[in-house]
Amino acid sequence: MIITYLPVFDRLNPKLNNFRSEYGAFWKCFQAGGIYMFTQLCKMLVLATFFPASDGSDQGKIDFVAEFLKATVDLADLAGMYLVLMGIPGKAHAKVLTAGIGWAGAENLLSRFLLLWVGARGAEFDWIYIQKSLESNISLVHNITTVTLVWLWSRHDLNRSLLPLVTAMLLVCSYKPVLMELLIYTTTTGPWLALLVRAVFTLCLGVTTLQIYAGLAHTIGIY
Repeated sequence: MIITYLPVFDRLNPKLNNFRSEYGAFWKCFQAGGIYMFTQLCKMLVLATFFPASDGSDQGKIDFVAEFLKATVDLADLAGMYLVLMGIPGKAHAKVLTAGIGWAGAENLLSRFLLLWVGARGAEFDWIYIQKSLESNISLVHNITTVTLVWLWSRHDLNRSLLPLVTAMLLVCSYKPVLMELLIYTTTTGPWLALLVRAVFTLCLGVTTLQIYAGLAHTIGIY
């Protein structure tokens, strides 16, 4: 639990404190979490309707065409993030951090909190809980990166030559799970090496996004 949530809170809480009174950042984080839950519900309904679960006859095999089509539903996350950003007033860093933290916090709470709270408290230690905790931190960086890309894509003053790159990176962020699954499946990578690959891949996306964001911020004078 500490590995999952404390580094995130300790690193970002001072930044949120700087503008929480001015922009109501904490309340907007909860709103972002609510939109995240609504988006996931819509995705579940679409997946249950158009991609029903298989009967398990092809265990050990992965249908990457079907997985790719399922991953297309994750494009709804981009729409949800756009709605969150449009509902947050203030400067760019306030929008991006508030939306990213709210989205990532809701994701961690719904997908990992129960597993860590119940499983990690057991008498027998298992490294999978450390892996899940580290995955949550990678997920935080991924979500903030994706939110930043959505914000950049929505800007009319973004350099038109960068728009194809931003769009491509948004698609990569959306299809990242299936891309990682394909890579791990084809290379038979172990869980720790797979975690390292996810971290490096996310870091590369994050650094590239930061460079684009910094360039736009310098051009239009936002800090």
